[in-house]
Amino acid sequence: MSKLYLLKLGEVCLKGLNRSFFEKRLKNNLKLKIRPYHSRFSHEKGRMYIEFEDAAPDSFIRRVLSTTFGIAGYSPALSCAKDFDEIRSTALELLKGETFADGKGTFKVEARRSDKSFFMNSYKLECELGGVVLETYPQMKVDVHNPQKVLYCEIRDKAYLYCSPAPGPGGLPTGTAGKGLLLLSGGIDSPVAGHMMSKRGLKLDCLYFHAYPYTSDQALQKVKDLAYLLSGYLQGTNLYVVNFTKTELWIKDHSNEEEHTLMMRACMMKVAEKIARKSESAVLVTGEALSQVASQTLESLAYTQSNTALPVLRPLIGMDKQEIIDRSVAIGTYGTSILPYDDCCVIFSPKHPLVRPDLQTEAESFRNMGIEDLLEEAGSSAEVFEFKVEDSCRTAD
Repeated sequence: MSKLYLLKLGEVCLKGLNRSFFEKRLKNNLKLKIRPYHSRFSHEKGRMYIEFEDAAPDSFIRRVLSTTFGIAGYSPALSCAKDFDEIRSTALELLKGETFADGKGTFKVEARRSDKSFFMNSYKLECELGGVVLETYPQMKVDVHNPQKVLYCEIRDKAYLYCSPAPGPGGLPTGTAGKGLLLLSGGIDSPVAGHMMSKRGLKLDCLYFHAYPYTSDQALQKVKDLAYLLSGYLQGTNLYVVNFTKTELWIKDHSNEEEHTLMMRACMMKVAEKIARKSESAVLVTGEALSQVASQTLESLAYTQSNTALPVLRPLIGMDKQEIIDRSVAIGTYGTSILPYDDCCVIFSPKHPLVRPDLQTEAESFRNMGIEDLLEEAGSSAEVFEFKVEDSCRTAD
């Protein structure tokens, strides 16, 4: 026995001659997550079909499909030969499922005849299958505009029948846009930034700056938990943990108090670039949003970015805090992000930080600190924790 799932591919279908590249990556991403269960794949334009072995739990399958970018929607489905008697009996079998089992409410049938050789057109097929529903559940009523339940029938290489599909995460398959390094602070913003860039096809590793004992082991565990929560979306990830204590103390003793945050952000960028190049990451990703805090004014962002030759992607730059919180809740990271363990960014924050820094002045202040050897040490001694994608889907929704 096996379980058939139909996947709608969304944006992947718009890629023209490059579509096969995106479909292949999506298939490979799914295979990594599905292990150790056996599966069989097939696909055609706009659709992918997966047959899971019967032992694969439904909750596991839903978790895999709901966290894999490139999938616009998905549903368990039944297939049969392109014969109306078989389509009718398959529809009756499907109607016994949870979606139509109570036999009440409103419904519609939506048919799609991709195989134009099939003797019924889409409208005729919808009418015939609508009659099947009404014969089976006479209390139901047709509503083609706002139905509570939908029966879909697609005529392709076979006939595929399924009920209202669940929405997928959309976007493009992770890894189709290259690789980047996410600066993961432990707050609300950076996990959302990582999720958003992975949705655009970027494969991400993560980087965390730990300043023990000023930041606690609980703060580090919190970031590990966030990396684990993100790993399903990121197709697995490596978390680089940099010991930043010496660096922060050096900044505190060798720069003006109002510059502490700027100098710390500059050091983070330089260390991040070192690790990004070692891990073959082409860009840095941060959770910065314009004017959210003093280090995120235009002038501060310009200075921060001047400390790396790599592009810095800031997907949250135009979002307000409530929008970011809402996305954090939706992807399941909010509850962990708000745990009360401070990250290293707030330990030595000045009471009155610079908000309109001059780039040349701050560049000179940075050079005067003489901190390059400490940064080299911090980058070369980073500890690495691996989060495998197949492990991320073991916990059922």
